[in-house]
Amino acid sequence: MNSFIRVDDRGLQSLPLAGVKVIEFTHMVMGPAVGLILADMGANVIKLEPVHGDKTRGLPGSGAGYFPAYNRNKRSLCVDLKSSQGKAAVLRLVDGADVLVENFRHGTMDRLGFGYEALRERNKRLIYCSEKGFLAGPYEERTAMDEVAQMMGGLAYMTGPPGRPLRAGASVIDVQGGMFGALGILGALLQRKETGEGQKVIASLFESTVFLMGQHMAQYAVTGEAAAPMPARISAWAIYQVFETEDDDLVFVGIVSDKQWEILCDAFGLNELAADESLATNDGRAAEKDRLLPIIKRVFASYTKAELMAKLDASGLPFAPITRPDELFDDPHLNAGGGLLPFTVTDGERKGYETKLPALPLEMDGHRFGLRLPVPRAGEHSREILAEAGYSKNEIEALLEAGIVTAE
Repeated sequence: MNSFIRVDDRGLQSLPLAGVKVIEFTHMVMGPAVGLILADMGANVIKLEPVHGDKTRGLPGSGAGYFPAYNRNKRSLCVDLKSSQGKAAVLRLVDGADVLVENFRHGTMDRLGFGYEALRERNKRLIYCSEKGFLAGPYEERTAMDEVAQMMGGLAYMTGPPGRPLRAGASVIDVQGGMFGALGILGALLQRKETGEGQKVIASLFESTVFLMGQHMAQYAVTGEAAAPMPARISAWAIYQVFETEDDDLVFVGIVSDKQWEILCDAFGLNELAADESLATNDGRAAEKDRLLPIIKRVFASYTKAELMAKLDASGLPFAPITRPDELFDDPHLNAGGGLLPFTVTDGERKGYETKLPALPLEMDGHRFGLRLPVPRAGEHSREILAEAGYSKNEIEALLEAGIVTAE
C-alpha cells in the first residue's frame, strides 16, 4: 500500500496536509467527500456524528456504499449538538481547528449555534466550507440533492435518450461538489498564510452541474444549435461507439485523429479504405459515416473481445471493455498501482468482510495516497478526541454517562 510521505527540514515525515485540523459536520456524500480528500492528503479530520451514529451508515440499497466510500482516514466523535455540554465540547474543538466542513440545509448550522459568523468571532483563522445545493441567487434556500441538480442543470437531459432524462450512474455531482469544496479550502489555506485570517468557502450542486454543461452551452454559442442528448448526438467522429464482438460481447473504440485512422487501417488490413481519399480526414470520415461504419462493425465482429482488445492495445488505439463496478475489484491495473485500498466493513450485514475501495485518483511525487485509518465505527474515537481537547478522564466519563457523548 502506497502513501505519500515527504520528509521536511526537521527530518519529520508528513503528508501534504499534516497538521491541518478539520471538523466535519456532514452526512450523505457531498460533505464527506470534502473530508475524504483532505483526510487522504493527511489532514486530521474529526467527523461529528449524532449520539446514535450518522444515519448514512444504515442506508439500504444504492446508499449502502455511501458511508464506507467517503469516510476513511477520519476519526468519529458521537455527540449531542443540541445539548449545552455537547455544544461546548464541539466549540472547544472548533477553537483549535483550521477548517470546518458542513453540508446541512440552509440555516441549520446557524440554528445550532455553529454558523459562520458566530464561529468566526471565536476563531479568526477558521476556514468554513459550506456544501450547498445552490450558490447565491433566487434558488439559494432551496433544498437540493445530486439528482435534483442533475435534472435542473442539464446533465440528466444529456445522459438519457430524447424524452427520457436519466441521472448519471454515480453520485457525480455530489463528488464534484466535494472536489470544488476541497479545492476552495486549499486555496483559502494558501491565502491564510498571507492574511492570517480564514474565510467562508461555498461549493454547490447546481453550479457544479452547470459547469459540466459548459461544453454543451459553448456548442450552442458556436453553432446556434442546441446539443442533442448523448445517445442521439451527432458525433464529431465516425468511429466512436460500442461495437459487438464475435463472442457476443462489447468493446468501445474511438478513432479521433487522422493518424489513428491510418494506424487502424494498417492494423486491420483495411487497404481499400486507407486508399480512399474521401476518408483521409476526420471531416470526410464523419460525412461518410453511414457508408464506413457498417464495414468497421463487420471487421470488429470477426474478433472475440479478447482478440479485438489485444489488437487495439498493441496498436495504441483508444478502446475500453464495458466494465461493471463489481468487476473493478479484480482490475490488474488498479491492483498493481495502489488504486485500491484495503477496507473492512464495519456496518451492515457483512461486518468484518475484507475488501478494497478506490484510492484518491491523484499521484504526487510518484506516490499515491493511502490508508492511515480505516472507516471508523460510530463513536470509535470519542474518548481520545475529547482528551485531546483537554477533557479529563472523569469529565469524559460524565459526558458518556449523561448520554451527551457516546463511544463504542
